[in-house]
Parts: sequence; structure tokens; C-alpha cells
Amino acid sequence: MRGAGVMRRSAATPGVRRAGVLAVCLIGLGLAPAAPAAERTLPDFTRLVDTYGAAVVNISTNQRAASAPGPDAPDAPGETPFGELSRPHEGAPDSLDNASLGSGFVISADGYVLTCAHVVEGASEILVRLTDRREFRARLVGADARSDVALLRIDASGLPTVAIGEPRRLKVGEWVLAIGAPFGFDNSATGGIVSAKGRSLPSENYIPFIQTDVAINPGNSGGPLFNLRGEVVGVNSQIYSRTGGFMGVSFAIPIDLAMRIAEQLKTEGRVRRGWLGVSLQEVTRGLAAAYGMTQPRGALIADMLPNGPAAKSELRTGDIVLEYEGRAIDRSSDLPPLVGQAQPGTRARLTVLRRGQGTQAAHAIVGELKEEATKTAAQPPRREEGRRPGIVLSELTAPQRRRQDLDYGARVEAVDEGPARSAGLRPGDVILEVDGKRIGNTTDFERLLAHAPKGRPALLRIRRGAQTLYLALDPPG
Repeated sequence: MRGAGVMRRSAATPGVRRAGVLAVCLIGLGLAPAAPAAERTLPDFTRLVDTYGAAVVNISTNQRAASAPGPDAPDAPGETPFGELSRPHEGAPDSLDNASLGSGFVISADGYVLTCAHVVEGASEILVRLTDRREFRARLVGADARSDVALLRIDASGLPTVAIGEPRRLKVGEWVLAIGAPFGFDNSATGGIVSAKGRSLPSENYIPFIQTDVAINPGNSGGPLFNLRGEVVGVNSQIYSRTGGFMGVSFAIPIDLAMRIAEQLKTEGRVRRGWLGVSLQEVTRGLAAAYGMTQPRGALIADMLPNGPAAKSELRTGDIVLEYEGRAIDRSSDLPPLVGQAQPGTRARLTVLRRGQGTQAAHAIVGELKEEATKTAAQPPRREEGRRPGIVLSELTAPQRRRQDLDYGARVEAVDEGPARSAGLRPGDVILEVDGKRIGNTTDFERLLAHAPKGRPALLRIRRGAQTLYLALDPPG
């Protein structure tokens, strides 16, 4: 047997020598063997989990559940992809006493715990379990349904806490880690990357969500999202799913926003948000051309609520907001979160592009958002090239004027193939203005369109139902 061992060592020696010679040759040529790809690119989360895992808690509640599935149930189909956004939530929907499972994390050693509002919604009892198996009954300090943030307090001291990071420093493609209790499995860690930042979801446009591909499942809600430095950058809140489980798209609330909300809940018991009372619209390429912009950017003010903060300010309908308090506005979804973070009563400075007058400063006193005061604008279809307007107009009848509360404008009766249809005009729309000038009748429309500047789309202001929109229409050529 010893002879066999000697033979194996001797046989292996030439191979070792050949490998050594090959390595020397490669180094000499500047082609040293590279480390395995996994060693060079994959992060090591072990120290992070060891250091901060104990600050992540499991949350269970007893609550009165509905006897039928809600709109976020896995089998409730959505009409659009975003109609299938859901908040990962555990529990039997047909039970009256529902044991809900979620996650949270300790933000102060004296017992304050941050989680999602939907995790504790309707709870008659909230239990917080630590990794050392201690269990506490928690008191709900406050919850904000709009942001989905809740603050709890447990009677404990000397608790391990997380470190708070800066979400603005996150980069798309950066590695992140979630720790939570999916399906009740305590302290489960899942990793992934940041997929996008500043996502505005249909259910909430005041939160600039962090999108990731970290696996988030029922029970993960309210748990922390860490960066590689071990800092919490987000609170895991929502997922996109056709099945109710993880499908690669998850959304987290930025931690700086969540902490501000938690502080307001702690000190005031409620959250106060800034509000301008405007309906915003995305700036399309057609609208950008109508304003003389080289590329689309900013948030177009399509309408203002009567007696709202914007209506009493220097802002005007048709303005494109380019900056808010020095922060650039690239898309319309960038503005609401910035306004929402402002304290009501503060004087905000905005930079706007006003058609025909160029870029200028405008100021507005920020109001306080009320739940019933929200209003959004529908997005217009994409504008395409055409040769003629292709539109049939009629005068507004007295009943139509009363019904829509209008004393001017021309009603669209039919839209043929051409620039009008490509611009997004529909039968039933009421054209109110052309390039900022009011339309009293159909003749006004034809006259104003005929005198529109050459080489630039005409800017139409229209009423569609209860909404006011801007569209870019190529003049007849």
C-alpha cells in the first residue's frame, strides 16, 4: 500500500511541474491566470448577517380578517402589470382570527421597531419575537397607510440596532441584502441587486421606491434592505407577482423617508405632507418640441385644483417644472416625493419653463395634503407624424357647458387618421386652448391653428371628463 502511495505522488509530480512552468510562462507574457469569476464578483454577506441579523425581528398579529380575498389576493387579476402589485402578506383570508406574519427591525435600543403598516393593519394584538427567542407584546405608536410605514414600541432596553444608510448613494446594479421571515422562517437572508431607483407606483406617487430583484415573499414585509456596508437603505414593502410569490421584482421604501415618517409618528402621532394641488403630466417628445426643448424632461402642470396652493401661487397651468428647490426634475414622478417631504407652510422655489417666456423662477407656499385632495392626470398616447388634423368639431351645447362647468371650448365629435388621432385627441374631448389662447367656438380653433408657428407643434389644452391635459398637434401642412 505504501508503494502505491509513492507511485501516486511520483506520477503527480510532472503534472505539478508542468502547471508551474505554464504559470511562469503566462506571467511572463502578462497573462497570469485570473481568479475564478465568482471570487471576483460575488459579495460575502456573512459578516453583515452576523453583525445586524439580531436586530431583525419577526412580527405576528391577531386580527379580524375579511371573509373574502381582497384586491391584493394572488387570484385577483389586474388589468395592467401594476394592477398586480401586492404587499406580501401571510394569513388565511377566510378566517376571522387571522395570524399575520411579517418582519421588522429595531431602530433604537430602547425598543422602537420599524415595520410596514399593512403588516399590523387591523391588529388586535402585535407580538414581536427577537432572534434570542424573547417575545414581547408591542404597542402601535402610529401607522401611515399612504407610505406603508408603522412604528412599534416594545418594553425592552439594550437591544441590538441597525445602522441607517443613505439611499441616495445607492447605484443601480449595486448588491443589496434582505433579512426577514418569509413564510415565518425567521432570519432568512436573500440577496440581489438594485434594479432601479425612484420608482413611482400607481398606488402611491409620493414614495420614490427602490426596485430590486431580491427575493421577497409573504412574511418579508417590513424587513430591512441592507447595502454592502451593512447599512439599512430600505424597508421591503411590495412585490410584482402573478402568483402571489416572488417573481423578480420587489419594491422597498427608502429608509430616509421611512425614518422621517417614523419620527413624525413618534412626536406628532400623524404624518404631515406637502401638497401643491396640481395634476401632472409626463413631457412627451411632441410636447417637448412644442415648447422648443431639445429633449423631454420635467413635469408639466396640466391642471390646478381651484383654491389649491398652486392656484394661489406664481405657477401657471402649462408650466413645465424643471427644478424644485434646486433639485432637477427629469420625469413627472420626481416632483411629488419632493413636495411631499416639504413641511406645509414653507415657501418653495421652482424653476419652470413657460411657453413663449422661457425659463423663470416661480414660488409657491406648500399646503398640507389631505387624503381626498389627490388628483392625477391620464397619460396621453404617443404623438406620431401626420399630414392634416383630421378632426370634426362642434359647438358646446348649453347642457354640455353646465355638465362640464365650461363657458368656452369646442367639442371633438370625430377624429380621422392623421395628426389629431396621433396626438391623442378622442371624440368627446373639449379643446379649450391653442397655444395658450382660448377657443370660443370652432372658428377660433381653425384660425388659431392656421396661425400656429411653422415647424413646431401646436399646444392644445383639452378637457377629458374631469381631467385637463395638454397635447401636441402638428398644424396642417
